[in-house]
Amino acid sequence: MAGEKRIGILTSGGDCAGLNAVIRAAVFRAAELGWTIIGIKEGTMGLLSRPLQYEVLKTTMFSGQVMRQGGTILGTTNKGNPFAFPMADGSTKDRSAEIVGGCHELGLDALIGIGGDGSFAILRKLFADSGIGLVGVPKTIDNDVGHTEMSVGFDTAVVVATEALDRLQPTAASHARVMVLEVMGRDAGHIALAAGIAGGADVILIPEIPYRIESITEKIRHVRSTGRNFALVVVSEAVKTQDGSAVHKEFADGQKRFGGIGEYVSDQIANATGAETRVTVLGHVQRGSPPSWRDRMVAAAFGVHAVDLVAEGKFDRMVAWSDRQVVDVALEEAIAHYKVIEMDEPLVRTARGLGICLGD
Repeated sequence: MAGEKRIGILTSGGDCAGLNAVIRAAVFRAAELGWTIIGIKEGTMGLLSRPLQYEVLKTTMFSGQVMRQGGTILGTTNKGNPFAFPMADGSTKDRSAEIVGGCHELGLDALIGIGGDGSFAILRKLFADSGIGLVGVPKTIDNDVGHTEMSVGFDTAVVVATEALDRLQPTAASHARVMVLEVMGRDAGHIALAAGIAGGADVILIPEIPYRIESITEKIRHVRSTGRNFALVVVSEAVKTQDGSAVHKEFADGQKRFGGIGEYVSDQIANATGAETRVTVLGHVQRGSPPSWRDRMVAAAFGVHAVDLVAEGKFDRMVAWSDRQVVDVALEEAIAHYKVIEMDEPLVRTARGLGICLGD
């Protein structure tokens, strides 16, 4: 720990609640050690820009409001793989050396990357032989990064989805409707499963469990037979149609993203049962909320531990949450293990024990 160190920090990939709390914690811990934190703007894009886009972060910049804000004060990007960066003429170019060069220009001893598995894979490749130590902090609302029970942003996304169900239930009962809530979840159904249980859903559809419309409609008919006039259905955006097709929407920039499975499921239910259905798509509302207390706590613990790993000279590591404490694991192992929902895990057993239909 001898001598002052300069640590870069950036957020990469999709945004979520709790990112600012991680940055704040890293800055405060570094200040305790007499070190400097350099905030890099717009993820790796800040290192590709000339002049470099960065800011020296001071504890005085982090008023009580910053840690309560959603999003990231540094900005982020989920576009532009530096090893095949899209150029204006339609070609691609390997710009990885520019990023590493930018870090050397800033005099960085280490870099803290706040991201998901895709970001970590790129950052590991970038800095493997750079002489700059890398520490990862997992963040994703999908909670699908391996070897950590919690990723920053997940808890807040579940809170938002649960609150949506709390608001949909009274209007569903008022009009005797089936309410379908489509939530995010790129390849894993963690948000749908957790929020569905917490919000009293009757049906939860996740990409890990193939479903039959007949099972869903049977559940809704059973609900009606008990005298209840409404039902709540939660579906993860990555759930496929019955024939195995993913449902995407194409946007003006040409990108295709998940979206629309809620409408599909709603139509299937309406056609099979005659029920009046309505669909709510939460989308980015799950990303932009102020972080929950749990996300702030985990973010603070992650930010402090990330700086401590730099102090210990432990690199190519990712901070993680396990059994109510902060640990660290090899980044390589974390990104090699994609965390999907297992059929025998406690929340699946809980859902089935509550009589929730999982579609199978």
